[in-house]
Amino acid sequence: MVNRFLSIIFFTLCLFSLNAFSQEEVKLVVQDSVKNEKANVLAPSRAAFYSAVLPGLGQAYNKKYWKIPIVYIGLGTGIYFYADNNKKYHRFRDEYKKRLNGTNDPNDPYFGGVDDSKIRDGQKYYQRNRDLSVLITTAIYILNIVDANVDAHLMQFNVNENLSLKPDLYQNEIDYKHNIGLTLNYNF
Repeated sequence: MVNRFLSIIFFTLCLFSLNAFSQEEVKLVVQDSVKNEKANVLAPSRAAFYSAVLPGLGQAYNKKYWKIPIVYIGLGTGIYFYADNNKKYHRFRDEYKKRLNGTNDPNDPYFGGVDDSKIRDGQKYYQRNRDLSVLITTAIYILNIVDANVDAHLMQFNVNENLSLKPDLYQNEIDYKHNIGLTLNYNF
């Protein structure tokens, strides 16, 4: 299972590197009217693509290096629980098959005193947990891609002092009580 996963990643990286060297880079740049800076509109799609090829690469492209360990911890945890639940599922399934064939060992230290219904329940339990681990790992992988895309979009977002929302504490002129409010400032 792990060898197959590593070979798929290796093949994808080789395919990506061949494709990257064979084409010339196209850069689409748009002028931002508020910041007077150039914004690269392909940066979000590039970050998402990098994150899809190798999880965490889109976060590195966005220079958010602190997110990379979070991505790998999430994916590693999901893969660990998948492998563990899959191993236990196959262990219960093999014991159930042995009991159906009549070749089980009644003195087995793990399954010796367990009846058939508990074996089936254990098999269903670990199968459900294995499938749930696949769904959670897939969700973390997709969240990794979405995070890289959204973060690249937000890097181009205008955040400066000309447009701000600040809390404000002011004194009411009629009864001299303090009031709390928000001020929205937009300077041209």
